[in-house]
Amino acid sequence: MKNTITNGNTKLILLHPYIQKQGNPNRLWLVALVSVFAVASLLTLVYTRESFHTTTTTTTTRITATITHNEQTLPKSVMRALVHYAANTNSTNHMSQTDIKQISDVLKQCTSPCNFLVFGLTPETLLWNALNHYGRTVFIDENRYYAAYMEEKYPEIEVYDVQYTTKIRELKELVTSVREQSHNECGPVQNLLFSDCKIGLNDLPNQLYDINWDVILVDGPRGYWPDGPGSISAIFTASVLARSKKGGNHKTHVFVHNYNREMDKVSSEEFLCKENLVKSSKDLLAHFVVERVTDENGRHQFCRNNSTSS
Repeated sequence: MKNTITNGNTKLILLHPYIQKQGNPNRLWLVALVSVFAVASLLTLVYTRESFHTTTTTTTTRITATITHNEQTLPKSVMRALVHYAANTNSTNHMSQTDIKQISDVLKQCTSPCNFLVFGLTPETLLWNALNHYGRTVFIDENRYYAAYMEEKYPEIEVYDVQYTTKIRELKELVTSVREQSHNECGPVQNLLFSDCKIGLNDLPNQLYDINWDVILVDGPRGYWPDGPGSISAIFTASVLARSKKGGNHKTHVFVHNYNREMDKVSSEEFLCKENLVKSSKDLLAHFVVERVTDENGRHQFCRNNSTSS
């Protein structure tokens, strides 16, 4: 805007700066509205991303858990095939399919990882190791040379040798000795690593005494002749390990093969007890379930009715 002032012959022109008018109020409301929508859209985007991330994480966790569970159990078809072929090998001293299936069924139901202790290297050694693929399977054998051979030929198995000092012809004296010392060295609950009981195995690797065994199979040592060691030490040790567990499942499945032999049957009834016998097949296998001892009375007596005669 300009104004002209006339003073004689002189003309003065005044220039006024242009003043910008305030914006239209309607436009301000429009800007505010757009801003609100923008903020709302941003919050919606953030929430959606968080929700998607949470849902994806939960779904992934469930899938991973399912896969992990499935990986801990061999497919039923694989287990059946292993049992079938193991029972039909050419070996003359292998287990029957019925007996193998009993042990296989227990291993299949065992909470993974399953701890499986086996006394004796037999034609089924590789089968037991395979059936308990996701657990720990330990073999104990009296022949150090055969144990070393098997460990070298099959590095995937864990085997240790042990020296047995018992003799089959001494069965009666051994049982009597344990009964007399059941309140001391030969008690049902003890740390066998420090045991002085004649039939207790105290020279296994230290770590084995601390394991909570879920399944124990006694299929050794060999005992076909009077001076052979027989199974009394293995059965006694299995009984004590089951009763002395510190944790894990309070029950231990103990299988005794060659249950038809005198030493195996007498030792089983003496230390594993008839009241714990689940099944005795028409073949050669006996299945006991022994519970961890929690009361004081069970620390000095193996069986409720200790009238077994050897």
